Amino acid sequence: MKPLLVFLFLRAALMGADFDVLIRNARVIDGTGNPWYRADVGVKDGVIASIGHFSEKSADRVIDARERVLAPGFIDVHTHIEGDVEKMPRGDNYLLDGVTSVVTGNCGGSELPLGPWFEKLETLGLGLNVASLVGHNTVRREVMGTANRLATPEEIAKMRELVEQAMREGAAGFSTGLIYIPGTYSNSDEVVALARPAGRMGGVYASHMRDEGAKVLEAIEEAVRAGGEAGARVELSHFKIDNQRLWGASDKSLALVEKYRRQGVDVVVDQYPYDRSSTNLGITLPSWALADGKDAVAERLSNPETRKRIAVEMEQKLKDLGHADYSYATVAGFKPEPSYEGKTISEVNVMKGREKTLANEIETVLDLIAMGGAQMVYHSMGEEDVERIMRYPNTAVASDGGIREFGAGMPHPRSYGTNARVLAEFVRERKVITLEDAVRRMTSLPARTFAFRDRGLVREGFAADLLIFDPRKVRDKATFQNPHQYSEGFDWVLVNGVVMVEDGKLTEARGGRVLRHKPE
Repeated sequence: MKPLLVFLFLRAALMGADFDVLIRNARVIDGTGNPWYRADVGVKDGVIASIGHFSEKSADRVIDARERVLAPGFIDVHTHIEGDVEKMPRGDNYLLDGVTSVVTGNCGGSELPLGPWFEKLETLGLGLNVASLVGHNTVRREVMGTANRLATPEEIAKMRELVEQAMREGAAGFSTGLIYIPGTYSNSDEVVALARPAGRMGGVYASHMRDEGAKVLEAIEEAVRAGGEAGARVELSHFKIDNQRLWGASDKSLALVEKYRRQGVDVVVDQYPYDRSSTNLGITLPSWALADGKDAVAERLSNPETRKRIAVEMEQKLKDLGHADYSYATVAGFKPEPSYEGKTISEVNVMKGREKTLANEIETVLDLIAMGGAQMVYHSMGEEDVERIMRYPNTAVASDGGIREFGAGMPHPRSYGTNARVLAEFVRERKVITLEDAVRRMTSLPARTFAFRDRGLVREGFAADLLIFDPRKVRDKATFQNPHQYSEGFDWVLVNGVVMVEDGKLTEARGGRVLRHKPE
């Protein structure tokens, strides 16, 4: 044994290693957007202890990056993991896509109260770091049910108390889903009033806006107003143009966002890199038809006159979106009849023995709603808009997905492949953005928006959420036809210094933790 190695071995034995983990020979992309540089990175007690060249330092574990990229772990700020993280706390599909931290509670839906839920998560052994927003729809349902009316001052006060409590318990901010019940029945003044506690305590206002098509500009203005008056940073969720008649209009919506930024409003957007969205089947109905609970919905659907009125409005809504039928809508999950999964509503209609007419397809939709509804995938966006939004510098990458049970249903592939798809398709193949900028959009941009002050960068003192990957080999495998396929190429994933993925394989370790926002 060489003298230097003998010395290091004896020193480590007597004094303990310098690092828990030492990553050598890396090309560091640090998350700032700056060009990569060569360095070694030492990890100690879950944080990045030192960055440099450490030929004489010892470590309990040495990882040779072999000139692969070392980057911060990706931060996905738009997820829906409630109900699934409890069953699958490691979060396999996210870890294998390079994600080390997620934010849930989006689109106005969250756990409530958050404090006990956070405590529960901490007992499970998380693979990922988890933060949560507090959701408008959740607090409104808690106070008002699904009533189709404006809130009274007393009800707003009660909802505001719930938001304040959630912020004290560590919520990262306040979210809305203004196309969903019951939040869709609110007005802008209510949203502003409830966003204020989040803004006052340093949280973000994240909005699934009231419209993403014909009235997208008005929706942006409403979201910016809410954030501005509340004193909160604004995140416009899964930014898109979802109206086929208006494909190409993202130039106008992005111009409006940039206009507000120049005026001093801290507003950014996030996006998933696909031309199809995913949400529930209920959005195809007029919102009034879904008010006041399941019994009221069932009564409306069983009343011939009301059912006819719903069908007429559904047909008009479909035409307004630029569709002739429901062939753009695919069933992702339907527990009463799994054979429908992967089929369009047009195909399900035929499976039910009905003639292929729009009237019959509407009846098929209403039948599925009466049976509890379905999770859907909608081909609603144009590729021109997807690429233009991707080019916008203030667009973060976010999946709008969840933790998936492998093989169950036909979910949107974004839960498996969002980040790998950006790196493979939009960086390597299309060259829409650079590798360094893609990493920035997945790390420091979301970290600064959601106030994760010790994550999102390869920097001394920051949490050791780290990735090692070869950008020439990363690829997403999940497709709409076969969504249950893990991404390839993220060879090593560390969460708080704990190795969660080793040589492309998941470990049994648990490095995740709850990320509680500390009110300012």
